Amino acid sequence: MLFTDVYLFCLFMKHKTRKLLLLTWFLALWMPMGLAQEPPRVLFIGNSYTQFNNLPQMVTDIAQSMGDDMEYGSNTPGACTFEMHCHNQSMTLICEGGWDFVVMQEQSQLPAFPMDSVELNVFPFAQQLVDSVYAHNPCAEPMFYMTWGRKNGDTEFGYPPMDTYGGMDSLLYARYMQMGSDNDASVCPVGRVWHYLRDHNAEIELYMPDESHPSLAGTYAAACAFYTMVFGRDPDSISHDAGLDETAARAIRSAVHEVVYDSLWKWQRPLPKADFAVDSVDFLNVRFVSKAKHFQEQEWIFSDGETLQTNDTVVWHAFPESGIYLVKQVVSRHCMADTTMQLLRVEAPSVGIVERNDLSAISIYPNPAKDEVVLHLPEGMMAEVVLYGIDGREMWREEKKNPRNTIALQGFPRGLYVMKVVTAQGAVLKRIVKQ
Repeated sequence: MLFTDVYLFCLFMKHKTRKLLLLTWFLALWMPMGLAQEPPRVLFIGNSYTQFNNLPQMVTDIAQSMGDDMEYGSNTPGACTFEMHCHNQSMTLICEGGWDFVVMQEQSQLPAFPMDSVELNVFPFAQQLVDSVYAHNPCAEPMFYMTWGRKNGDTEFGYPPMDTYGGMDSLLYARYMQMGSDNDASVCPVGRVWHYLRDHNAEIELYMPDESHPSLAGTYAAACAFYTMVFGRDPDSISHDAGLDETAARAIRSAVHEVVYDSLWKWQRPLPKADFAVDSVDFLNVRFVSKAKHFQEQEWIFSDGETLQTNDTVVWHAFPESGIYLVKQVVSRHCMADTTMQLLRVEAPSVGIVERNDLSAISIYPNPAKDEVVLHLPEGMMAEVVLYGIDGREMWREEKKNPRNTIALQGFPRGLYVMKVVTAQGAVLKRIVKQ
């Protein structure tokens, strides 16, 4: 019988004082401790798109206006590519460690090139950067800076899908989303915010006269988007206008709310999700099925004092005696973790047969067993022996008449089995655990 409410655990205890003590113990041992919050440290890696209007400082100014602190570092040489960042000061900064977020912006045109070019010149270096982030900053969140299509497209390279704004912007969107998915990284969808503003607030000029780099309004849109991604707060509450007209600034914040804040789940790398079901309970042996997602490590903690670290989907656990137990599953990935718990009642087997003196001499050993067990019968007793799986399915049946009978378990999976021994004097059930 399963319980999912901790309150039922308290009801199980008869004395009020004991309830309080056990609940206090439960909370102390099983609930995660809160951690003091420190200002996030954000590293911006990019080029002139990040450098124009000092995007990192604008994000910091917005955070301060909201009562949040943020520290940043940056390396943004003009026209710099991911490949260049793998061999310049950016890699040095990554390897220094201590970053909470690492923002990565590729050269503005490369991700929109034909796929064979992107697979050769963009994706490998995006992976190298993210791998380095995780290697030297295990708890950091890598975040790709999705840029935008040029105001009227880009005909410089003779690749027709880039010839229009819509075509180039769609390519950038697809490639940045793929980089996020392939590298377990978040994506800040600045290009999508610009797209929304072009559709709904065309009067706001997002581009410099070169039709490529961001105007002050364009950088403000990016800064509001990054603030929302880093702090997870509603951009509609931002009061800092960065010198923009109040109406334009409000429209930009509204666009960021619509595109980023309302769909944070879409842009952030997925969180680990703990989930499991009790698939079967047979006496003291329980089969659990993990339904967890997006994790690298999985740990099971049982209130009988046992723990198990395994990424297996199916987990068996034998409890020592009848009672109510708390089962806790913890899944984690890159310092992110999720926990779920269930209360479980298990009961020792009840044979339901009155044992006679002759039947009490029937024994099985060793138990638990690996390859075989020995069934001992009293001298002269004949028996039909049936072995059942935990699901009640008959696994094996044979008649025995010798005092000492070896029964092979080789080929049977690990777990709990029940052996039924039927004799002229009656029947007994014996529980066998195969290791």
